[in-house]
Amino acid sequence: MNPPAARYVEPLSDSARWLGQLGLAPFVLGAALVWLGLEPELHGFVTQALSAYAGLIVSFLGGIHWGLGFRMTAPPATLFVWGVVPSLVAWLAVLMPASAGLVVHGAMLVACYLVDRRVYPVHGAAHWLVLRFRLSAVASLSCFLGAAGA
Repeated sequence: MNPPAARYVEPLSDSARWLGQLGLAPFVLGAALVWLGLEPELHGFVTQALSAYAGLIVSFLGGIHWGLGFRMTAPPATLFVWGVVPSLVAWLAVLMPASAGLVVHGAMLVACYLVDRRVYPVHGAAHWLVLRFRLSAVASLSCFLGAAGA
């Protein structure tokens, strides 16, 4: 019996890794600031800013599916349908009080990752999943911590 052939995995560029990690700064900073005992007016601003940023990122994650679909001659409609769902949910979450909206954002970050675990390999993007997991874990945890402190 022959061992399975080694699979080639495209390496991620350093800039993609670095920029992804840099994109976590507003999540981590926002969650930390929520817990610093700020004045009520500033506390409300920080929680809303964290929610708005989370909404942008959740929308971005949905948009990736449109990009995957654009690469295909006859893309499945599911790529475009799912690509819109995160934006709509994020929009509603931004309109909620931050204590509830940040929970929705955190849950959507997890849901987006779980969907991407099934979709990315089909479209040749499985090599992004390790980075996606790490970024999603920190971002969703930041949202949940921000919600707890809101």
